[in-house]
Amino acid sequence: MKKSKRTKHYFRKVVFPILILSLLVACGPSKEALNSVDYTPLVREDWPVSTPEEQGLDSYPVAEMYLNAADLETLYSLLVIKNGYLVAEDYFNDGSVDQKDRLQSVTKSFTSALVGIALDQGCISSVNQKLLDFYPDVADEITDPRKEQITVRNLLEMRGGYPNEEDGQALWDGLLSGRYPHLIEDFPLVDDPGTRFHYSNLSSNWLGIIVDRSCGMNMKAYAEENLFSYLNVEPGEWGQDAEGHNNGCGDLHLSARDAAKFGLLYLNDGVFDDQQIIPSDWVEDSLQTYSVNEAFVKKVGDFRDIGYGYQWWSANAGNHHVNFAWGHGGQLIVLVEDLDMVVVTTSYPFWLEHNDQSWKHEKAIMTMVSKFISSLDTEK
Repeated sequence: MKKSKRTKHYFRKVVFPILILSLLVACGPSKEALNSVDYTPLVREDWPVSTPEEQGLDSYPVAEMYLNAADLETLYSLLVIKNGYLVAEDYFNDGSVDQKDRLQSVTKSFTSALVGIALDQGCISSVNQKLLDFYPDVADEITDPRKEQITVRNLLEMRGGYPNEEDGQALWDGLLSGRYPHLIEDFPLVDDPGTRFHYSNLSSNWLGIIVDRSCGMNMKAYAEENLFSYLNVEPGEWGQDAEGHNNGCGDLHLSARDAAKFGLLYLNDGVFDDQQIIPSDWVEDSLQTYSVNEAFVKKVGDFRDIGYGYQWWSANAGNHHVNFAWGHGGQLIVLVEDLDMVVVTTSYPFWLEHNDQSWKHEKAIMTMVSKFISSLDTEK
């Protein structure tokens, strides 16, 4: 059948240009464009530096990620650590190497680490200890007997039965009130303890107060003595409630380089500079997946099968299994064990802004990082 002139014109003017554009997009940026991207780390005493190639990492996926990062409006920093070396680093949108960013819920993973250290030191006897063991002052207020069964483990796994505070304004207002001990009774259970995952900031705050009460000191002071000092980390502000407890769920401020040290610590089974800072079995337990595809999101970018451990997230990206600390706005510490790699991002935190706009920017950062990881070959 002979094509009409109109059909030929349509293919030439409409379909053909679309096909050409699609091929160009599929091919990605040119080698010239990628070679022009500068992600050379700043040489300082706090990190050994190298290049991707020297550490066996293809430089083109790295360059493409940094090329894409330059278009993200809320990204502050992007770091890649390979084999213990800082191999790529850059800052965006007025971010800087010494800037201490609000890490949002990445803080939860630090709180988990401090619980593990407190267990190792004997301040906490077991993850099976009951929540109310640490809150005898509110035990008489409890009217739901199920709350007497909530354990430290339940809180770590977000399986205490408490709701996600974003499910209702009254819950969110309660979280912000700072009346954390009394909220054990005030907040209703939506499931029996130990049965279902529900993302709960309040649970993380209780874990922080458990560290305070059991170890006899403010959580930031405890962290400086037992964690930060060994990592040569200088924390910024760590927000507190009305009673002076540091928030276990968020509001720790760190530089991206210092956050990367924490990631490397977990990647190396709790060892940093040949010192065992966190027990290796705690690291292993923390990075297990106790809930999968139960969270408020099951897939972001190339992160799929999203799960949860002890205040750490897990997912698959391409052929790689990853664990990550995740904070609102796009704060990430991503561990890729099979590649001996850590990826860190910090960004505008969207403090107390939980809306479509904040999620759009957060998702863009997570998509960039997950696509980079999924593009990498598995090392043999």
